[in-house]
Amino acid sequence: MTHISKDRALAEAAFRKLQRSQDGEKTKTEYESENQSVREKTARLRTLRLAKEAIDSEPPVREKAISASAKPIRC
Repeated sequence: MTHISKDRALAEAAFRKLQRSQDGEKTKTEYESENQSVREKTARLRTLRLAKEAIDSEPPVREKAISASAKPIRC
């Protein structure tokens, strides 16, 4: 019986090692996916921020006041 229990213990140890390895791969994949998502969001927000700053840095457009003589006359 001792021989069987040793074999079983070795098999269980190998199984646990394999399971930890698979869990590690899954965790690594999730980590990389999350980092990629953060990079994409950061790039999108940076683009929006730069566009807003470009618009804000432009001088405001001034419209000329329409004088009384330049107004259209209605009949």
